Amino acid sequence: MTGDLLVKGLHVSVEGKEILKGLSLQVNKGEVHALMGPNGSGKSTFANTLMGHPKYEVTAGDILFKGESILEKETDERARMGLFMAFQYPVAIPGLTFGSFLRAALNARLAPPTPDGNGAVPTKKGIPPKEFRDLLRSKMAMLKMDETFATRYLNDGFSGGEKKRAEILQMAILRPEIAIMDETDSGLDIDALKVVADGVNALTGQDLGVLVITHYNRILNYIKPTRVHVMIDGRIVTSGGAELAQQLEAKGYDWVREEVASR
Repeated sequence: MTGDLLVKGLHVSVEGKEILKGLSLQVNKGEVHALMGPNGSGKSTFANTLMGHPKYEVTAGDILFKGESILEKETDERARMGLFMAFQYPVAIPGLTFGSFLRAALNARLAPPTPDGNGAVPTKKGIPPKEFRDLLRSKMAMLKMDETFATRYLNDGFSGGEKKRAEILQMAILRPEIAIMDETDSGLDIDALKVVADGVNALTGQDLGVLVITHYNRILNYIKPTRVHVMIDGRIVTSGGAELAQQLEAKGYDWVREEVASR
């Protein structure tokens, strides 16, 4: 079992309570995986664990990225390696323009890891301003975003749809190898959902693998998954093709629970 992102028998606890109970998953570049499940099944715990949130304690199992265990790596190190997470609830930072944030994030992403592995942000001459402006304009044009977006304060006063579009623009600028989308469809109307989905589809290709975490099928009407996985009570209990998401939309999760209980 190999993969660009490989999760093996992962057990995770939060404040002494076990949430993930032996989860295994493989995501490769060029693939789109959907992780579905009812509220409270552990989906967001999984996303935060992948990115190294200190609140989540890995008690067993491993997370391999590009063949290397990342359990001991800090969040910024994982991001520089090529992991990315689009948040369910992006944080607003008044006073910091979106463009300045993106340039600082890109400079950190491009910087090589420190030789001693201490996790400190490496020092390296950043991307030249003109080159960055050209890159930003091209990505905003691709995502059909107004250029004034970059002059606004990060997520400050943004609508729900604007916040999610901002996450997709970050993904376009940072060019991760595996992107985790933690319920990015949450709170979006149909128009905003289509904009986000179009952005993801424009970025998806052989250099990017995507893990879409959701409990609704509607975003999967616009982003076609390679594989669909269902999480119940901290485990992936069944997997299938895109048609599995349609089944869940029609029948809910009770039939999956019944199948698990009968095993």
